[in-house]
Amino acid sequence: MVEQTQVARGKQIQRRTGKTFHVATRLLPEDIRHPTYVLYGFFRIADEIVDAEDTGTPAEQRAELESLRRAALGEEPTDDPVLDAFSTVRAERGIADADVDAFIDAMERDIDTDRYETYAELESYMDGSASAVGRMMTAIMDLDAETEAAALPHATKLGEAFQMTNFLRDVREDVVERGRIYLPLSTLRRHGIDETQILDLSFDDDVAAAIRDELARTERLYEQGVAGIKYLPDDCQLAVLLAAVLYADHHRLIRNRGYDTLSATPELSLPRKLSLLARTWWKWQWNSDPEAVFYEISGGFDREHGGHGHGPRDPTAVQTD
Repeated sequence: MVEQTQVARGKQIQRRTGKTFHVATRLLPEDIRHPTYVLYGFFRIADEIVDAEDTGTPAEQRAELESLRRAALGEEPTDDPVLDAFSTVRAERGIADADVDAFIDAMERDIDTDRYETYAELESYMDGSASAVGRMMTAIMDLDAETEAAALPHATKLGEAFQMTNFLRDVREDVVERGRIYLPLSTLRRHGIDETQILDLSFDDDVAAAIRDELARTERLYEQGVAGIKYLPDDCQLAVLLAAVLYADHHRLIRNRGYDTLSATPELSLPRKLSLLARTWWKWQWNSDPEAVFYEISGGFDREHGGHGHGPRDPTAVQTD
């Protein structure tokens, strides 16, 4: 059984490093909220092995991740309260070992991979870094087999959507702090952009067009992801819906900046988050259709470049690699 001190530690980590997700997590029922704090703490511990300021050599990072993998899978004891709690949650809630492996594998890719040639390559990375997270969250909600089978493809896409929003928002941060470019290089080349331009943080209309394309692609992922919220337990749907609303609202900020996320990183203010929380909750009282509420609140999606389901789409708006 997970102890309250372990839950509190995970919650502390989430409140400090995942403020947007923390707002939504607080709407979950306790029996889902507490394991969510534990999961988030585990994700951050793994991520910081690679991304913290004072990291070891690549060999040391891999060794630490492998030790973390064994502890998470219950293959060796650990004195870390968050890892110990995660191993317990994994066993109690039936989190697939394959998803734990996929997540750790993605963290290991971050050690020596800082470019992705195509979206397909980036998507492969996100299957571990983001989609596996969505699948783990679905597991702790304890759905029956039929409902889980219906929900999982959507959870995978919603996790991918959240990750892509982060990548598009954090272009500057990823370059400055980690020397990484998560925009597919094929998308950049299609718009006549060399990767050195991104590394130089040199924004122009071509960069704007590339980010606009990837933003439109990401909004297709939100469509697919939000469509699965209805399969989740009734007392979990509002929290997941709010998370989607909050993450998607970054697209409004990005568009308001003319797609420039090279000169600064757009962030949602606390008043904006609280406003979206209030509006989403209010709409939910009158209409418990997650898709309808999402599209009503998330009015910032670019209909010209693909839209969010209202009106015809341009099938050529998002090119695939």
